[in-house]
Amino acid sequence: MDFTRFATRRRTLTALAGTAVIAVAVQIPATAGTPTVSETRAGGSSAAQPGFSAAADDEYYKDAEGKTGEELKTALHTIISTGVTTLSYDEVWDALKQTDADPSNAGNVILLYSGTSDSADNNGGGEGQWNREHVWAKSHGDFGTSNGPGTDVHHLRPTNVKVNSIRGSKDFDKGGEEVEGAPGNFTDDDSYEPRDEVKGDVARMILYMDVRYEGDDEFPDLEANDDVNNGSKPNIGRISVLKEWSEQDPPDDFEKNRNQVIFDKVQKNRNPFIDHPEWVGEIYK
Repeated sequence: MDFTRFATRRRTLTALAGTAVIAVAVQIPATAGTPTVSETRAGGSSAAQPGFSAAADDEYYKDAEGKTGEELKTALHTIISTGVTTLSYDEVWDALKQTDADPSNAGNVILLYSGTSDSADNNGGGEGQWNREHVWAKSHGDFGTSNGPGTDVHHLRPTNVKVNSIRGSKDFDKGGEEVEGAPGNFTDDDSYEPRDEVKGDVARMILYMDVRYEGDDEFPDLEANDDVNNGSKPNIGRISVLKEWSEQDPPDDFEKNRNQVIFDKVQKNRNPFIDHPEWVGEIYK
């Protein structure tokens, strides 16, 4: 792969944003995509982060240039594990209120699976509230809510308490019955399928965790695989399906802005698969 084209890709890649969120509305239609930064700028109600420039991209990922396969994965692991700010689990609440803020209503957050906009202050564990969803289920590797993978905001998202409970610790795969309260989401006994608008988001969060946590520190070695029913093993699947989802649902402006907020204000590291979705195919053959 010619990695000298990184900057050109960044300048020419067209952002595939979702359908606009209707201002002031609490429920986003099931057919709507994730709210976009560009739409919000037009409305003048967002605190969107500046984009990651081609020069900044080249500098941040310079040690990955010219690499592919395991060499690329190793280089990215080092890059995204260096100079990271680690949060406590309590600090995650305030972080999510920044990273997942509704572009049309700064006092709200967008819930990952349902796509609804909820008050940022409606966080907690009660019915009708939102809580902190570990997209890489915390039982897969048994890291719980300890500092590190248990508090890594790159895979923690606001989610309706009931929907979060339905997803539980299931792996990701296609099919099942539609989830109550989350149109477009499906689940069966051993897997969960998110709505189309965030399928790629979920895939890139899982693959970030696979690269970030390699077992070379006090954290477990997390590895995506092609199984379901992984239980407490440090694995989650199905990677073949996640690869499809990443390609079908490229990063939109909401996801890119979230990556930038995490880098600028929260953890000081990035999800490389949001900046370079082509690396999914370069690493996971």
